[in-house]
Amino acid sequence: MTDRPWHHDVAFPALLRHARKTYGRAMREALASEGFDDIPANGLYILGGLALGAEGAPISRLVRELGITRQGAGQLVDTLVNRGYLSRTPDERDRRQLIITLTDRGRRCAEIQATARNAIDARLVAMVGEADVAAARRTLAALIDIDRRSDAGPDSKS
Repeated sequence: MTDRPWHHDVAFPALLRHARKTYGRAMREALASEGFDDIPANGLYILGGLALGAEGAPISRLVRELGITRQGAGQLVDTLVNRGYLSRTPDERDRRQLIITLTDRGRRCAEIQATARNAIDARLVAMVGEADVAAARRTLAALIDIDRRSDAGPDSKS
């Protein structure tokens, strides 16, 4: 019998996937209890991301960040607009681009989502401490940087 923790031999991507589910489940349960049970997959990412930014975002950014097709992003935005979470307006600098912004309903949803996320964060800090959470954030940021450098190509100087 070994004294190694259960997670020692689990592949890192599997740990990430299951850890992400912890946040997703908490957010979806909090939203459903407030009547926001009609948000499609990837919808929480868009609503939460827009809530963190001061202004709207072009659909092209969603395509890049979500790794989905322009058609997929358009369908997702259409759904969120039709359900009252987002509004779409032409970009004043480039009329070919559409800018999406949160509606009042979308802002309320994002507030509930943030409260659920903060509750999970607080439980995590209580379990492992601030230093371990900070180390986990650095590790995840390093993984993101690996991907960004890969996307930039071999001649990138990032």
